[in-house]
Amino acid sequence: MVFSATSASAALGEGDPMRFLVKQGLYAGAGLVLLAVFTRVDYHVLRPLAPLLLVVAFLGCVAVLAVAPSINGAHRWFVFGPVSVQPAELAKLAVLLWACAVLSRRPAPRTLGELMKPVGIVVVLFGGLIVIEPDLGTTISLFVMIAGILLVSGVRFRLFALATSLALGAGLLAIWMEPYRRERVFSFLDPWKDAQGAGFQNVQAIIGMGSGGITGEGLGQGIQKVNFLPEAHTDMIFAVVGEELGFVGSSLVIAAFAVFAWAGFRIALHSRDPFGKRLAAGITTLVCGQAAVNLAAVLGMAPLTGIPLPFVSYGGSSLLVLLSAVGVLLNIAVNERVVEARVRDRGRGNRRSRPSGTRGRGSAPREGSDRDVRRHTRPRRVAAGA
Repeated sequence: MVFSATSASAALGEGDPMRFLVKQGLYAGAGLVLLAVFTRVDYHVLRPLAPLLLVVAFLGCVAVLAVAPSINGAHRWFVFGPVSVQPAELAKLAVLLWACAVLSRRPAPRTLGELMKPVGIVVVLFGGLIVIEPDLGTTISLFVMIAGILLVSGVRFRLFALATSLALGAGLLAIWMEPYRRERVFSFLDPWKDAQGAGFQNVQAIIGMGSGGITGEGLGQGIQKVNFLPEAHTDMIFAVVGEELGFVGSSLVIAAFAVFAWAGFRIALHSRDPFGKRLAAGITTLVCGQAAVNLAAVLGMAPLTGIPLPFVSYGGSSLLVLLSAVGVLLNIAVNERVVEARVRDRGRGNRRSRPSGTRGRGSAPREGSDRDVRRHTRPRRVAAGA
């Protein structure tokens, strides 16, 4: 889809229709290598590295504001020749690991003060730095991810609703303070009112989605991407999917994210390790929450926020971080299977060694009991290829 969305405009502009495809292919290859590595490396080794990653991400977010070049009016990327790096993407992963490590060591926050110290303060700090770039979409992704972690951590609904209300209020304030963000909100309400101005991107996305019909115009046959639809290869790539693959292709993309959500939250719910449970929930919420916001914006159900579609949109930093996160998610599933196998083996051994008749006071616990589960859920390193 990246090649389809970029080949025509790249050929018209620079004469090389393969430019974006080659770069995205290299990023995808590197991302798959990282996915394989994190699948085999026990995710518990990331826990002591979380503070260091947080410091590196913070320095990157500060440095990008100070020394990075302005691209389309934003300071988001370090550019090294053909390679660009976005520190905000690393910040999402660093905050995810650190927040899961902190929340897994202590009881669920019961008051707003406990929630703010230290998790809330760190999240607000990173959110503020990323908004200044400006990049409201990544900030929204960050807060949605933290919301998923808090729900799994057992935060009471009243506290969760209060924190969510405060975050929404801060988001509305950030939107109101920037004129172009206000225009996006008002254009979302009625994009056809200014179809050649603030509502242009919304209108072109709607035209593209509607032109696809049931089966689409055919892969590579869309015309909206050729200097009509802004950011067709990043934020608006789902409109290209809708135009070229139609309702069928669009439904398959949405179904794929639904399956990802089911699998990811299933891993989180079945994990006995507090750190792994929160980490799996955070990764799944990050991917699927970002996808939901992007799809809603393209379909005209929410204002445009600049959030790319995970795994589909063009962008090297996002692809590398998300594929690495998927590797961690798979490793959590592998660890959980090992733990379940040990619990089953222990239970069988207890039954074989238990004398017939009624259990005595000192006899072994029943298979799957809380005592037995706790005994076998301490973090263990998984060997390569387990």
